[in-house]
Amino acid sequence: MSRVFVTGAARSGKSHWAEQRAAGAGLPVTYVATGPAPSPDDPEWAERVAAHRRRRPASWTTVETLDLGPLLARTDTILLVDCLTLWLTEAMSRCDVWDAPTGSEPWQRLASWTDRLVEAWSAASAPAIAVTNETGWGVVPAHRMGRLFRDELGTLNRRIAAVSDEAWLVVAGIPMQLK
Repeated sequence: MSRVFVTGAARSGKSHWAEQRAAGAGLPVTYVATGPAPSPDDPEWAERVAAHRRRRPASWTTVETLDLGPLLARTDTILLVDCLTLWLTEAMSRCDVWDAPTGSEPWQRLASWTDRLVEAWSAASAPAIAVTNETGWGVVPAHRMGRLFRDELGTLNRRIAAVSDEAWLVVAGIPMQLK
């Protein structure tokens, strides 16, 4: 196993499958949480985060960050990134693209962020698993930012999959190897 890309719909079982794959690799596991910390204003999100935490073995190291480059350069652990969808959401917020016209300086910053991520993923020498969502199979979002997010995630997923050694699609808990 080198770089493994895992995609699927929400609640498809992709994170659970990726966790099982990481656990069976015979190496220490570093779990990289890219989503926002739970907020008291959002109990549903807090429960989702808690469920992910309960599933992880106590022996795993958890890192909450968007800065994946230094972690992907490590060779002493398997890296499980969960997930690129949340990474992109936060990157778009930090680059302040939500109200910016496409092609503007905020979008150029985002392009730089995604370029660095793809380069770091491509150069990873230790085993790594990246989990992401497929968002382009549903209804076309009614709002501009929803469409732009869907398009950006589709592009990021395509780029990461292209430089991955394996690509998997998880549907209804069933993993299917794409590459």
